Amino acid sequence: MSKSITFIFFFLFLYSVSSVQSIPPSSDILALQAFKAAIKPSSIPSYSCLGSWNFTTDPCAVPRVTHFTCGLSCSSGNRVTELTLDPAGYAGTLTPLISKLTQLVTLDLQNNNFYGPIPSSLSSLPNLKNLVLRLNSFSGSVPPSVTFLSSLVSLDLAHNSISGLPNSMNKLTSLRRFDVSYNKLTGSLPKLPPNLLELAAKGNMLSGSLLKSSFYGLNQLEVVELSENFLSGTIEPWFFQLPALQQVDMANNSFTLVQISAVVSSNSDLVAVDLGFNKLEGNLPVNLAVFPRLSSLSLRYNKFRGPIPWQYSRKATLNRLYLDGNFLNGSPPAGFFGRQTSVTGSLGDNCLQKCPISSQLCLKSQKPTSICQQAYGGKPKS
Repeated sequence: MSKSITFIFFFLFLYSVSSVQSIPPSSDILALQAFKAAIKPSSIPSYSCLGSWNFTTDPCAVPRVTHFTCGLSCSSGNRVTELTLDPAGYAGTLTPLISKLTQLVTLDLQNNNFYGPIPSSLSSLPNLKNLVLRLNSFSGSVPPSVTFLSSLVSLDLAHNSISGLPNSMNKLTSLRRFDVSYNKLTGSLPKLPPNLLELAAKGNMLSGSLLKSSFYGLNQLEVVELSENFLSGTIEPWFFQLPALQQVDMANNSFTLVQISAVVSSNSDLVAVDLGFNKLEGNLPVNLAVFPRLSSLSLRYNKFRGPIPWQYSRKATLNRLYLDGNFLNGSPPAGFFGRQTSVTGSLGDNCLQKCPISSQLCLKSQKPTSICQQAYGGKPKS
């Protein structure tokens, strides 16, 4: 009888030990409790992920039938590695105790109503690769400590009220994608991370010239989206010589001059450029036609004058061209209207002569003669 009792107690001991080992450490549980506590209870629907978070059960236990049905993932070692919320309209702040989830790889709170500052304690998440806070109401500057996240690959802060970036952004050496569009950034961009592939900072209040120092060494940068800002001055030749550049959107700014080098690498992958709705003056940049793979070009609604370069019409890769809303004159190159042409877009609202209305490019009418004469100092158009 005593041997049986001893065996039963031994079995219960082993079971209790294995049960304890299967539960996430107290630091993870405390962090999750603090995370939920920082969110207004009235903004947590019963049907939502957070609505199912009941800490009387193990957050990492499977199957998840009634509690912790969604919102987090755990590793085989029962550490929380992913916190991805549903867009349920959660309102609250991001607790600094989130830093206790030291094995966290992904933190995704997008499309909710979080507000307040981004906690500096995020720097204590050494394994964090994806930080997605878009479509919330976070405010203030991104804390400099965030640049210690050496594993961070993707940082998405779009559609918040962020007002500043740390000068040490270039320390994020693993960062590949950075989106800070539609915030409240002012001034110039800091020196950017060296291995960046995609940069999006449209819809802010960035101003001044495009600084070469911000983009220095960005040999892998493929996508630049800086539209809807207040950038001004000259787009200098160095910008379009960034070796991996593929897509550029800097429309709706106040640039006045664009300079394109005649020396272009035959390996350039630049395919799309949008510089529409700026204040660009002078003649159209003929050297844009040198880029071997350029297929989409918009220079619409600027202040360009003079004729359309014939090189544009002979560029076989070009299939979208928008030059409307300038003061271009003369006759458009005949190459645009041949049977073999596949170019779509618009040449309207200029001062062009003999733009055939049978062509889709010429559907939009030209400017009145009086406006064109005024633009050219009363001289007849050539």
